[in-house]
Amino acid sequence: MVSRKLFSRHSLGGRLLPNRVVMAPMNRNRATDWRLAPRAITAKYYAQRASAGLIIAEGTPVSPQARGCALTPGIYSGAQVAGWRRVTKAVHHAGGRIYLQLWHVGRVGHRSLRADGSPPVGPSAIRLLHDRVPILNDRNEPVLVRCDPPRALATDEVRLIVADFVRAARNAIAAGFDGVEIHAANGYLFDQFRCPYLNDRRDEYGGTTSKRWRFLLETVQAVAEAVGGARVGVRISPLGSAHEMLPDPDPLVTYGYLAGRLQQLGIGHLHVYDQDGSWIHDRQGDLLPQLRACFDRTIILCGGFDRERAETALRAGCGDLIAFGKHFIANPDLVERLRIGARLAPWNSTTIYKGGAKGYIDYPTLDAAAITAA
Repeated sequence: MVSRKLFSRHSLGGRLLPNRVVMAPMNRNRATDWRLAPRAITAKYYAQRASAGLIIAEGTPVSPQARGCALTPGIYSGAQVAGWRRVTKAVHHAGGRIYLQLWHVGRVGHRSLRADGSPPVGPSAIRLLHDRVPILNDRNEPVLVRCDPPRALATDEVRLIVADFVRAARNAIAAGFDGVEIHAANGYLFDQFRCPYLNDRRDEYGGTTSKRWRFLLETVQAVAEAVGGARVGVRISPLGSAHEMLPDPDPLVTYGYLAGRLQQLGIGHLHVYDQDGSWIHDRQGDLLPQLRACFDRTIILCGGFDRERAETALRAGCGDLIAFGKHFIANPDLVERLRIGARLAPWNSTTIYKGGAKGYIDYPTLDAAAITAA
């Protein structure tokens, strides 16, 4: 008998999800070019995908300093809150549930992305050697440029960023989001503080494992106190190498410690992302069991999943929800396609990060595709 657990209900943060399919956060770079607010097509984009048990909206900068890409919508101004309110209203009207991912890129950025021309910031002044980020040229077109050297944050500035996340979380709830997820993965700011090769600080935010996680944990605690722990999640990417990160030398200890502390803080979910889609499917591996032993609330798994792999992971108890990324770009009705075993449409890679409606809200549903073919 084929397992159907992927389509069973699950309670998250006091809200009952109709299925265990999560739309993973994916940047699409469609914001307005001057207010950096979500556009009308963004509301349509997410509403089209509201059949997901949960949508986690794209990484959203918590301040002007937090930006690392052109045309990513923020959550620190009134215009941005109003733009996101249109998005949440559209998703809720379509019967969906939506969280916002709160984001600070740290050293992954360029001074032209900020009005004051300030450089990116990080735990140290160590720069990225090869990574490039999209900025807008004189013709308002996205171009890739090498990241600027970062400036090391002072201790007092770290505490100010904690306040930025609290403000952003409150803005997100005011905009109608059902919860928030703090982005601590993929080589961005919190991951940079975690990394012992990159974090050379001598203050209370550098050195031991507990000190390197202190910035994230202080942020999580403050956000949980502001909006309620059940509505807060954290995304991590153990073993990830995005943005020139090096694998953690002792991931079982490093991430086991974090998971245990997040358990104590009473947050709603832990989102575990395998960038390569490899180790997360290894039933003989010891990292997922370690995370589960330390964190008994909702765990979201992401990385290289199809329906069969999702059902296998759910049956094994490795996670409670399964996140799908790029498949949701080209398949707004992904849940139904997975349910009936229908073919998945391919995505257009050239329009993922640029363009307007094309490659964003024009992918047909299964019924529309069948009508067109007929």
